[in-house]
Amino acid sequence: MARSTPAKKALRSLTWLLIIIAAIAALNGAATIIHKTTNSTNGWWTNASFVPELALDLQGGTQITLQAQLQSGDTVSSDQLNQAVSIIRQRINSNGVSEAEINTQGKNNIVVSIPGKPDAATLQRIEQAARLTFRPVLYTATATNTSVGTDKAGKVTSSPTPYAPPATLSNVPTAKPTNGSDLNYITAKVADLFTNYNCDAPDDVSTAPDNKPLVTCSTDGTSKYILGPVEVQGSNISDATSGLATNSQGNSTGQWAVNITFDGKGTTDFKNVTSRLVSLTAPENEFAIVLDGQIITAPTTNSAITNGQAQITGSFTSDSAKTLADQLKFGALPINFTVQSNEVISATLGTTSLLSGLIAGLIGLLLVIIYSVIQYRALAFVTVLSLAISGVITYLVIDFLSWHDGYRLSLAGVAGLIVAIGITADSFIVYFERIRDELRDGRPLESAVEAGWKRAIRTILASDSVNFLAAVTLYILAVGNVKGFALTLLITTLIDVVVVCLFTHPMLRLIAGTRYFGGGHKFSGLDPVALGAVYRGRAQFREPVVKGRKKAGGNEALKRQTIAERKAAEASAARNGLDAGSASHGSDAPMTDQKPTDDRKDS
Repeated sequence: MARSTPAKKALRSLTWLLIIIAAIAALNGAATIIHKTTNSTNGWWTNASFVPELALDLQGGTQITLQAQLQSGDTVSSDQLNQAVSIIRQRINSNGVSEAEINTQGKNNIVVSIPGKPDAATLQRIEQAARLTFRPVLYTATATNTSVGTDKAGKVTSSPTPYAPPATLSNVPTAKPTNGSDLNYITAKVADLFTNYNCDAPDDVSTAPDNKPLVTCSTDGTSKYILGPVEVQGSNISDATSGLATNSQGNSTGQWAVNITFDGKGTTDFKNVTSRLVSLTAPENEFAIVLDGQIITAPTTNSAITNGQAQITGSFTSDSAKTLADQLKFGALPINFTVQSNEVISATLGTTSLLSGLIAGLIGLLLVIIYSVIQYRALAFVTVLSLAISGVITYLVIDFLSWHDGYRLSLAGVAGLIVAIGITADSFIVYFERIRDELRDGRPLESAVEAGWKRAIRTILASDSVNFLAAVTLYILAVGNVKGFALTLLITTLIDVVVVCLFTHPMLRLIAGTRYFGGGHKFSGLDPVALGAVYRGRAQFREPVVKGRKKAGGNEALKRQTIAERKAAEASAARNGLDAGSASHGSDAPMTDQKPTDDRKDS
């Protein structure tokens, strides 16, 4: 026998749901296998696992204390500390769900608490000042560094020290430089420093004045440079992203790069400099990109860049490129910091609180199941299966966000998951009650499922829309653990709509064609006595008419009437009474006065 159209639609929806679950599970599984097999810290699969990471309050982590680096007599203002806190927070917690805590301590310190054990890239995001400048190259040569002495055990016996040029050497140009590429910037003192410069023991280049030449090395220490003054500031960068570099034909080179977009002033400055450099010979046609005093790269200027779009390439990995892009995007720290302490901290709430939260969620789940069994009998199995499907999808999504976007599950997030049980149960109750209302009106079960769905889905979407807007508002405006709660509420609200549409409704379509539910079995949840109707065929009901006693379930049906239904019933009864009265007075039968007879006898 061919399946009905609703049954085919139900199977199609269930198939799509299975595909969605399998796709998310396969993505998590593939990333986990690649990570464990290659043991690589680079790539989108970094830290992939089938177990979501926990937040600071449940797992503990690492606490890093940063102390401001100051020259003698200098002080740090509260505005500088607050700005540094904001920048560090954006670097390591840009999406607000990694549950890191960044606060000031005293007048010079910032305390950063990170869940788990941070990797080198995360520490680099925290510690580096990330001051980016663009300087023209005046001269370059291969670095010849002084080796460091070691003993027989290989232990370092001495460390290289920065070279200081003699004070007698002049630092005044022989002629006033006309532009940033003018070789008159190379004074006797600068030339002597370059000759004796040791890349293993660099000078404090990060504090060199922007209007003076700079002697420094590349990040790998193989080349040293004399650079002209700063001509483009990193603060004029409006956006920075990381990705694979492409050639002029648009094909990927397989090399990671950082793409930079300048603001209006940066675009103008970059255009003017590259227009000048393109006509010079090597190495003066190179434009060095300097980060915290070291040269990331010094590309040759092949043409003037007029659109404000630049690209940094070098020995980047996916992580280092993303780290640099985040540093440039969120800005440089207003002051330099050194790590004063780095220590492991215990969980503030711990596994006991997590266990308590899980027990609370389990109790809530059991209460929902018990209520469903009492109220809906066998229909409760649809509730249980829907909750199970919702739980599986939620777990897979949270696991994906954990390793891909740095999400950490906190106790507030667990609370959001518990609240989701009630949200999901509300959707089932609305749908089941709509179906039972349709059955009371005399519809067959299959027709009641379709009609009830059209009425229920509007209510479900309205309710979930309110939850969705509340979650989005909390996520945007809140900070700290509240963001974690808002994210889990947002995720579970969307999953509720998916499960109701792709599982609950299709399941009811399928069971509507079965004999057990379609026949109105006593324990099916569609018992005609409980619904205030009498069964008269395959899932068809009529109002009971029984002489000498009340209709079965009549009180129940009356109780379930809405105010509008009661008013409509009263108005209908009033009209029927008026019509009956009119018909009686309009009769042609003669009217005579009659006295009532009294059949009682005297005693």
